[in-house]
Amino acid sequence: MLRVILAFVVILGLAPVSLAQEAGAPPVEIDRSATGGAQTLEDILARQRGERVDTEFRRQFGDPDSAAGIAGQLGTLGGASDPDLWRALRYGEADVTVSSGGDVAKVLVQDGGMAWYQFRQGPLLTYGGYLLLGMIGLLALFFLARGRIRVDAPATGRLVVRFNAVERFAHWLLAGSFILLGVTGLVVLMGRKFIAPYMGKDFNSLLLTWSKVIHNNVAWAFMLALVMVFVFWVVHNFPSRHDLKWIAQFGGIVGKKHPPAKKFNAGQKVIFWSVIILGASISASGLSLLFPFEMPMFAKTFAIMNQWGMNEWVGMAPFPERLSPQEEMQFAQAWHAIVAFVLMAIIIAHIYIGTLGMEGAIDAMGSGEVDEAWAHQHHSLWLEEVKAKEAATGKTAPSDATPAE
Repeated sequence: MLRVILAFVVILGLAPVSLAQEAGAPPVEIDRSATGGAQTLEDILARQRGERVDTEFRRQFGDPDSAAGIAGQLGTLGGASDPDLWRALRYGEADVTVSSGGDVAKVLVQDGGMAWYQFRQGPLLTYGGYLLLGMIGLLALFFLARGRIRVDAPATGRLVVRFNAVERFAHWLLAGSFILLGVTGLVVLMGRKFIAPYMGKDFNSLLLTWSKVIHNNVAWAFMLALVMVFVFWVVHNFPSRHDLKWIAQFGGIVGKKHPPAKKFNAGQKVIFWSVIILGASISASGLSLLFPFEMPMFAKTFAIMNQWGMNEWVGMAPFPERLSPQEEMQFAQAWHAIVAFVLMAIIIAHIYIGTLGMEGAIDAMGSGEVDEAWAHQHHSLWLEEVKAKEAATGKTAPSDATPAE
């Protein structure tokens, strides 16, 4: 009964304020001098209703100078309380002195960090995980429906060099470094949620420490391999008219015969350009994270986007063109992770085709040689070019021999 009476009294006390607001009456000026500028119950309720609360009152009270007479007796803060100090920091009015670091070191409270953290632990983690698991699920269904793509004709025993040793080195350097970067990146992103609760915080801390070391250093191998792969294969990955037929037949899934292709078919070209473009974007944002003060990239990018009116295309306000190094790192980390998730999903499909999905495909990057039957089925135009070149140079190998690279 006492609780009911108290609740009724509170409702009666708040009713006039609520009615006055609904009637459009001007807000009542509240005397906050006795509270040192603390927020009132009205402020809290207004914030819960989604209304804008004027925080100007926070600036008007708690001035440390008002207690100057006893400042020397009360330690480092003098007559100021902790709320006074944080209020000054909040509004950029604190007298912050740093011995090094310049203006950047004076940024003690940066509001964007919480929004970045919530995005990182919420949508990024959730939808990124769904993307990877969804790709694995689709490939599993495809395998159950289609099975492994077999070579239709029997093996001839005659081998054709598909990739030389340097090309294979570049491919495996790119593949190995990307797998390490993907695993360590996922550990850093998901460790707090999926590792620490089950393996303990100490183990998670050790794992994160080494993941960071591996991630930051293996990144250089990835960027080197990306350049090598681009130089070696870009000439073979420009679109051609044969790609249209390959796409129309879904790479041989539709129709009785496999569509003709040169050294790389349309599907492989999509993989190539995805790796080059997305890999370059990941590398750029990664460099920005490693060197945030020397290589900021988002403020300039946003300025260009505003010049092109890209914000207006989606009905947004102009993108921010002045960013602190902390904000640059938050944008870079978010973009780095988003693009990495997309590329990881593409690479999972590439790994499936190159191993379980297609018979003989692993040989191309294993020994570097493939049987003529496999080459004729999947890359007939390329095989014709190889045979024509061999005939012109007189280097055609015997049927029972392996041609030299």
